[in-house]
Amino acid sequence: MTAAILLDDLTLGYDGHPAVHHLSGVFESGSLTAVVGPNGSGKSTLLKGLTGVLRPLDGRIVRRGLRISQMAYLPQQADIDRTFPITVLDLVALGLWHSLGMFGGMKKEHWDQAQKALQSVGLEGFEQRAIGELSAGQFQRVLFARLLLQDCPVILLDEPFTSVDTRTTADLLGVIRGWHAEKRTVIAVLHNYEQVRSFFPSTLLLAREPIGWGDTGEVLTPENLQLARRMSEAWDDAAGACRRSQA
Repeated sequence: MTAAILLDDLTLGYDGHPAVHHLSGVFESGSLTAVVGPNGSGKSTLLKGLTGVLRPLDGRIVRRGLRISQMAYLPQQADIDRTFPITVLDLVALGLWHSLGMFGGMKKEHWDQAQKALQSVGLEGFEQRAIGELSAGQFQRVLFARLLLQDCPVILLDEPFTSVDTRTTADLLGVIRGWHAEKRTVIAVLHNYEQVRSFFPSTLLLAREPIGWGDTGEVLTPENLQLARRMSEAWDDAAGACRRSQA
């Protein structure tokens, strides 16, 4: 496999204070990777760095042959304004933004694609609903339908199953398995370790610094999980970034 994304001694953070420290490794092309760790361990920060929202404090991200527009990013639901007056179908159609512009050039075939994406996530008949009327599970299905339309080789998911019902979680895991079968690179921040063990062959365990990265069974050991908790609890949020690469 060729490397889709390479991290070289990467440090990410805010106002000069690191949230992810000295992370090196590779997300292989076509891999399915869970990013796990205690609360505040830098998981969401890592996804923001991968998408270019955050610039590295140190180190680098090498996206081999990838443009930022080829990376589909699903943030946490809490970061999305659901009061915005938009219908389900219009929100899904935004998945075509990079190829068509803001509804520019939308033809019947494109609206048909959006409807088909909704059908794929079990929301046929919801096209004209306002997004504010949806349950958390229904809204997450809509966001996955938008990702389907984006048709990107790399997909980043930040806590995609938080506050989502069991049936929706199972259906959306099926979508993720479909992406993996299509050799897309999927990186998902998750909290449910049993879910990770069952569905994700690769895992990155973070506690601001990497604890383990590789085969899920080898990474999610009791010893590694205990070490992650200890390191996360001991972290000083006011610490600055030490620059090993310049030493």
